[in-house]
Amino acid sequence: MTKGDFPFKIKVGFKKLIDQYEVLASSDNDIVAQKAQSILAYAKEDSRLIDGYETLEELSENKVVIEKVTEDLFTSVLEHNEIKFATLPFQEIIFKSTQRFKNIINEAGAEYVPTIQNFDEDHYYIMGCSIILNLYYGFQLDFRRPFYYEIPDERGLIKTYRILYNGDFIELEKTENAKEITDEDVADLLDNFENIDIWKEKFPPHSWIFKGFVIANLIDVTADAAISSFKTFLLNQDSLRPTLTENIEEIFRNLLNLPELKVGFTDFNEEDDTFERMLYKNVKSFILDGKKTQVSREALCDASYYTLFKKNEYYCISDTERYHRLYPENILYKKLLDQNIKSAILVPVVQNGNVIGLLELVSYHSRRLNSIKAHKLRDVMPFLEDAVIRAKEAIENELELIIQEECTSIHKSVHWKFRREAKRYVMAAAQHNPVYFREIVFEDVYPLYGQMDIKGSSTARNTATVLDLKHQLSLIKSIVKSIAKVEKLPIYDQINFRITRYLDDLLVELQVDSERQVLNFLQAEVIPLFAHLRKKDPELKALIDEYYLEVDKSTGLIYKHRKDYDDTVMTINKKMAAILDKKQIEAQKMYPHYYERYKTDGVEHNLYIGESITKKNSFHKVYLYNLRLWQLQAMCEMENQYYKLKEHMAVELDVASMILVFNSSLSLRFRMDEKRFDVDGTYNARYEVVKKRVDKANIKGTDERATQAGKITIIYSQEEDEIEYRRYIGFLQTMKQLDDDLEFLDLEDLQGVTGLKALRISVLYSKGKENAKEYYTYEDLVDSINA
Repeated sequence: MTKGDFPFKIKVGFKKLIDQYEVLASSDNDIVAQKAQSILAYAKEDSRLIDGYETLEELSENKVVIEKVTEDLFTSVLEHNEIKFATLPFQEIIFKSTQRFKNIINEAGAEYVPTIQNFDEDHYYIMGCSIILNLYYGFQLDFRRPFYYEIPDERGLIKTYRILYNGDFIELEKTENAKEITDEDVADLLDNFENIDIWKEKFPPHSWIFKGFVIANLIDVTADAAISSFKTFLLNQDSLRPTLTENIEEIFRNLLNLPELKVGFTDFNEEDDTFERMLYKNVKSFILDGKKTQVSREALCDASYYTLFKKNEYYCISDTERYHRLYPENILYKKLLDQNIKSAILVPVVQNGNVIGLLELVSYHSRRLNSIKAHKLRDVMPFLEDAVIRAKEAIENELELIIQEECTSIHKSVHWKFRREAKRYVMAAAQHNPVYFREIVFEDVYPLYGQMDIKGSSTARNTATVLDLKHQLSLIKSIVKSIAKVEKLPIYDQINFRITRYLDDLLVELQVDSERQVLNFLQAEVIPLFAHLRKKDPELKALIDEYYLEVDKSTGLIYKHRKDYDDTVMTINKKMAAILDKKQIEAQKMYPHYYERYKTDGVEHNLYIGESITKKNSFHKVYLYNLRLWQLQAMCEMENQYYKLKEHMAVELDVASMILVFNSSLSLRFRMDEKRFDVDGTYNARYEVVKKRVDKANIKGTDERATQAGKITIIYSQEEDEIEYRRYIGFLQTMKQLDDDLEFLDLEDLQGVTGLKALRISVLYSKGKENAKEYYTYEDLVDSINA
């Protein structure tokens, strides 16, 4: 009669109940005595009522008699009130119950079987043993824990019921297989609650006889369970992330007993006085109704705004349709009704007296949500407010982290030293000592510098500017000619003459103020004239409107070719920086080093490596050599990726790659005022001077730049650097990354910099073709792109 292993052999008996009827049979109350005697007569006829039924079949066959014997335990006047049944401890066997319990089970469906929550077979066995320890041996051990059923109702809502057992009708008997339990055994069991093997050793399966039954009473604790689940859920730091709608919605449905309830949340940005969608896409906002943001007073009506923001109280709308009929101009009622919302509760989430967001509970049925339902929320709102505050703080931390990473990042390789100094600063402040944040310096580090520069970027931008201005002036000239046909005035000839002069000037050369002159001309004369003529003639209006379709509203200028140029430069920078960042992850695994990169007209990067950065006694020059080789390989890959990208760009631009080799170590200091690293000391400053000027250097005795498209230029000053890089070049030539046309160059002297030399070599570009690779020189690649 038990499921799985159990310490008992179970017999359903009613001896203890019948013993009470033995006493009642002598009662002075004739009705009570008569009823007791009839029960005793049943016991005489069937001894199993006392000795116990051993099978479900026996119980079923004697159902009528059992109903009579247990009748007084189930008062008929409470049939539809109490949730009560007769059963066995922790079993699914039920042989007597109230009508209300039957109704609850019927609503759950034919397939539902009452199962105790969070209760497995091992716990089931241990709880059986606990009955023996407490009832038979008298050990006062507190094994009690709450037991629950979760039962769906006819609407699909999960109702939670707590189970209270009455064990007054239980008898226990030992069999010959039962072991005597000592104090030492109990101590052993207390230290090994989860060890089922020890429990089965002390209480072998079916070694005890259970005779009797238990009465179980169920109490509906759905609201309490919902609040408890809500607390548990919100303790999770990620509780307001994408699972909010699915989890919290279910909890609020149970709490308010509304299966159709929908939950939304709207964030409030106090700085901008706007409602905003939460950062997580599936968190619905019924107030915004699809908008990303809206001014708070425009999203709410006056009454709701005052209630939520000034009084910090709930705003209930029990019947949206009715209120909309009464106040048809009310924007909130109309907005909700447009979403078919018939009743709603808006709940302010408040921190220090300030609203930080709104919880939205809505129903598609009128009067389902009202002030009475709102009152139930008071128990859960403090926990929700804590969770929202934590979530907003987490989001703020994420935003700050992004800002630091994107704008003022401190590379993780040197973060440890900043953290150490910050810790010293806090400790000194705690001891009330004078404090200041000391400068961060890394001594004896080796620098590496590289750049991929967009060649002729200034010329390309000027060309784009000229094309835009010429196009705009030509359009205006065409419209002015059309105007002259409608209204023949000498002034139009004069305007046409000025436009021609501007166009002629642009053909010669773009001056520094050419763009400003054209813009002044447009603002002073063309725009007012077009505004006047649009109203005067329909044909001219159509021409002018067509012209304005091409004009950027913010600048008043046509921005087509310059936009193509800007987009191209942005794409180059973004793609090349992404490649470098990705490869840096691999390089950091080889040996930690400082890394930073900048986007200008191209991408440049700084690397610093040395003992003081790693803080471990592990640096060797082999890691410097390895990083230099990695840098050269990375530049080869960036060149390859760029020329794969080139044919898809709106403006055809070339890049030139350069590496600067500095032979000595130097000191790196973090400039607190500028929030960036810089080299330290007068001698080391020479390195920064070379960096800024060297990409413009020419080959000595010529007008040819050292850097060229399709080639990598390695600039150095010491012979040992040349020998080192020739080894790297030889290796990459065997890897088919560099060509065989290595050049040895002397560079012209720069201001304050002399004796520079360069190695220049062509990059081989590859295209994947099935399982083979084909390698191209830069000239081959240009020919294929232009073909």
